[in-house]
Amino acid sequence: MKFLNKTHIIAFSLLALAGCKKLDIAPTDRFSDLTFWTVDVNVNNALNNNYSLLYNSSLYFEPEALSDNAYSPSGDLNLIASGNATSLTAKFAGDWASYYKTIKSVNIFLDNVDQNKTLPAATIARMKAENQFMRAFALFNLTKWYGDVPLPDHDLTPEEAQVIPRTSKAAVSDYIIAQLEAAIPNLPSKDQLPASENGRITKGAALALEMRTLLYQGKMAEVVAVCEKLINNQATYGTYSLTPNYSALFSDPATNKTNSESILSLQYVPTVRTWQNFWDFAPRTVGGRVSAMAPTQELVDDYVMLNGKGIKEAGSGYVETNPYVNRDPRLTATVVYDRYTWVNPNNTTKTIYIRPGSDPVQPGLDEYSPGSQSASATGYYWRKYFDPIALSSFVSGNNLHLFRYAEVLLTYAEAKNALGQMDASVWAKTIGALRTRAGFTDAAALSFPAGDLTAVIRRERRAELAMEGLRVDDIRRWKVAEVTMNGFAHGAKFATDQNIDNGYIRTQQRKFNPQRDYLWAIPSSEVSLNKNLTQNPGY
Repeated sequence: MKFLNKTHIIAFSLLALAGCKKLDIAPTDRFSDLTFWTVDVNVNNALNNNYSLLYNSSLYFEPEALSDNAYSPSGDLNLIASGNATSLTAKFAGDWASYYKTIKSVNIFLDNVDQNKTLPAATIARMKAENQFMRAFALFNLTKWYGDVPLPDHDLTPEEAQVIPRTSKAAVSDYIIAQLEAAIPNLPSKDQLPASENGRITKGAALALEMRTLLYQGKMAEVVAVCEKLINNQATYGTYSLTPNYSALFSDPATNKTNSESILSLQYVPTVRTWQNFWDFAPRTVGGRVSAMAPTQELVDDYVMLNGKGIKEAGSGYVETNPYVNRDPRLTATVVYDRYTWVNPNNTTKTIYIRPGSDPVQPGLDEYSPGSQSASATGYYWRKYFDPIALSSFVSGNNLHLFRYAEVLLTYAEAKNALGQMDASVWAKTIGALRTRAGFTDAAALSFPAGDLTAVIRRERRAELAMEGLRVDDIRRWKVAEVTMNGFAHGAKFATDQNIDNGYIRTQQRKFNPQRDYLWAIPSSEVSLNKNLTQNPGY
């Protein structure tokens, strides 16, 4: 993607300019805050810089370990999931700083870009709209973690930054929606983007963020209205559809980069902008380093059988001693399990032996080794987002999808069901379509089921979106985290003591206090700097 292919060292310059005292005479031998924005290339570089601040691979993957989808053995992720985080926890401060860094850079852009008089007015309007989206996305992430947060709608002076109070989550969410609505008319649709601009923010991306914001507020009627714009009005907002192959969307370089499903993705380019998290997700026998985040048995158990039944339902056909056969194909596309057939980049295959003693040739190289840092603590590894053309040590240039059309369909199904409007036609174009794409063929799995669909839709959302960082949001907005995040996280049935949870590995004992843990602590360092910042309950 040409738009983000260059690395622009500009953030420091922008921040420095923002603090400069106004001068009556602009220097002629260097840029100043009187001349910087008048130069077209500077404006474009500043926009590129803000795109680079939008999000990153750690923010994308790490939330999985804060849910019941995955377990991380060390660091702040472990601390938070075990209920032992405090206002001094570094991740709370680091994420807060990351989002506010984005907001500051956006505000500098929006406060100054009108100084440019040579770029076309429509170009400036589009750039402003893109930055409005970026600020809205940062604010959305801040509110979902911290609740009420400061809302800087312009570049704050140092004095303002020390006294700005928290704004209610509801008011910030209203501001997000207003900003997105204001931005949409000045953004192109996906269909209007040339290939050189893949990855730039579109009308569809703004609607997708609006949809997610409204969903997290529980405003289901408004969610339906936004989803229907994306589903039914594609001439205006862009043409989106499910790609034929679920796994290819994440792992096939060509499909990953250019497809009909991605609404907005983090853009990566081999050797230019890359991510390397998969090095700590993959089995060690195919080049993995350590197991930093492993799938849980709880995630594996939620993938249904090919007949659409859960593994504990009567008539499912599930066999505990052969647990991975006849399951939702997305399980194999997402999770590596014992005796998994790993497809190498050259299309040769390798059997991944995980259960202790299962490797017929080298039993000591089994992937599960209790207490080993290099082995998965759960007996599972990740396959989703494997990049077959990654550089050494899994350095990848594949994109990470922030918003997909699949999420629109899942959200539409959830909202319609919540309003009592789910029927066979809605099912067919949402859950039915997703299961068909996944590879289900049994009519029992594809037909509209009777009874309460809430659990079915929630399970489908989990299977479709696993490893995309959204499960933690779901269990929090559904207010089930005190159930899913209390007690042991489990792994495969490898434990030698059969009296321990029926042989399933126990990893971390998690604790979730519903009176405290639905919000993160405001970083203590921020509270000490700003006398008007209050702390969240329990910290």
